[in-house]
Amino acid sequence: MIDPKESAYLKAKKIETGTVIDHVPKGMALKVLRVLGIEDDFPGTVTVLMNVPSSHYGFKDIIKIEGRLLAKKEIAKMALMAPAATVNTIQNFTVVDKYVVQVPSVLEGVVMCPNPTCITRSEGTPRLLVENASPVRLRCAYCEKVYGDKDITY
Repeated sequence: MIDPKESAYLKAKKIETGTVIDHVPKGMALKVLRVLGIEDDFPGTVTVLMNVPSSHYGFKDIIKIEGRLLAKKEIAKMALMAPAATVNTIQNFTVVDKYVVQVPSVLEGVVMCPNPTCITRSEGTPRLLVENASPVRLRCAYCEKVYGDKDITY
């Protein structure tokens, strides 16, 4: 008999080359895909497992992206939504690199400042200082306004 905790893993095949994002908070997988720019026209296979039992988190989401590796900026953007995630780089069906996501102290060019009158809306690169990772609290280095998760457009 198959252990119910393992059955979710059996439903999704291994990927040959690409990225597996594990430990995504329950219900956040689709938002992470949007942030990564993975839309309907993405040429590779994308597998999303939602509400997977986890002994550490209760439930979690898992994302498998065939044929795509993530850039550091993409991981930084994702870190705001999934600060405990792990990003696994897969080559030839084997994990060749495992990266534990860390919320950076500075987000430069990752997300826009929500202030419509901030100078970075018309020139320059947005630079947001991370004052708190969970719950998210960001301060614009230019206009100095403070924002929470609900204010940030990914």
